[in-house]
Amino acid sequence: MDKPKPRSLILAFQDCFFADPALEKAPISELTWQTWFQQWSQTMAVEMPIAETWEVGLRLSGDREIQNLNASYRQKDYPTDVLAFAALEEADFPNIAELETEPLYLGDIIISVETASRQARSQGHSLQIELAWLASHGFLHLLGWDHPDEENLLKMLAQQRVLLQIVGLVNGDR
Repeated sequence: MDKPKPRSLILAFQDCFFADPALEKAPISELTWQTWFQQWSQTMAVEMPIAETWEVGLRLSGDREIQNLNASYRQKDYPTDVLAFAALEEADFPNIAELETEPLYLGDIIISVETASRQARSQGHSLQIELAWLASHGFLHLLGWDHPDEENLLKMLAQQRVLLQIVGLVNGDR
């Protein structure tokens, strides 16, 4: 019996916030983001659509950009911390033959670093932990997780804690 082939995740990373030379250095490198998403995808593999390779977009932005997106797509004209735009509904999954040559695009996650920074200060932890927390939240949304009620929110928050533990960012306050 053949050993199963390991699957991978490609992260299309855009740093539109820390790219400004007037700002401080980004707290998380692109390589670290790639490693985290790879580990998260392996952990969540049973919930991931069947594919050899997945692709996720991650964009770090500011409040102005995320407010514009929030107003356009959710009709909420204020900044938010994270937005996730899933590319597929279950009925939209491509056939397996297509996935042998092309990565399966799961969607995009946009995080406002300005909002994340305020939340990190109010929670009493680092910006790195807050950014990872928000990225894991967005990642779960791309996999179909949602929190329309308290029960589902608690499940999602618990899974986010698991994902942060996997990458070594344990935060007992959350």
